[in-house]
Amino acid sequence: MVKSLVVKAVLNNLLQTISKCDLCAAQLALGPNPVVSLHPNTKILLISQAPGLAVHRSGIPWADASGKRLRSWLGVDDATFYDATNFGILPMAFCYPGKAASGDLPPSKLCAPQWHKQLLAQLKHVQLIMLIGNYAQKYYLGKQRKKNLTETVLHFEQYLPEIFPIVHPSPLNYRWIKKNPWFEESVVPALQTKIRQILTQ
Repeated sequence: MVKSLVVKAVLNNLLQTISKCDLCAAQLALGPNPVVSLHPNTKILLISQAPGLAVHRSGIPWADASGKRLRSWLGVDDATFYDATNFGILPMAFCYPGKAASGDLPPSKLCAPQWHKQLLAQLKHVQLIMLIGNYAQKYYLGKQRKKNLTETVLHFEQYLPEIFPIVHPSPLNYRWIKKNPWFEESVVPALQTKIRQILTQ
């Protein structure tokens, strides 16, 4: 009991510190607004890229079109998704990076090395890490990653039971999803089965 209280206190202190982080403020057109959601008992960890503009404005992770599609892929409702004991949300960068010519700018490279290891050390109950999109997969899979995102996601079973790589649910990836129907036909059902197994234990 004492140990769990210590873990909770350490995590809460880390999250408080992160909420005031301005490490890459000079790179951010709209300034810092870190968005991360974790609990000491988080079961499923979602590691993606960085918040979009809508999330920057609301402060609510995945409260946009990408989040709606992600919850559909996971097979969960909003209440289940936003319970941090179920899903922890840990982007590669915690703040909106700004607009690029197509989509958003890449996540800052300063954020993950500064904070991820410290946060992961406090998450003792994670049963599955979902790597959502190229940035998370490159960072966490390293040489285990296939030649590209498509091949990595296609061979998702090779990374189980600890890791599940998927494409980012952004509307910008509509063409990829249409071009690769196997993803929603085979990968999504396997993902939903895995999620149900974890959440109903």
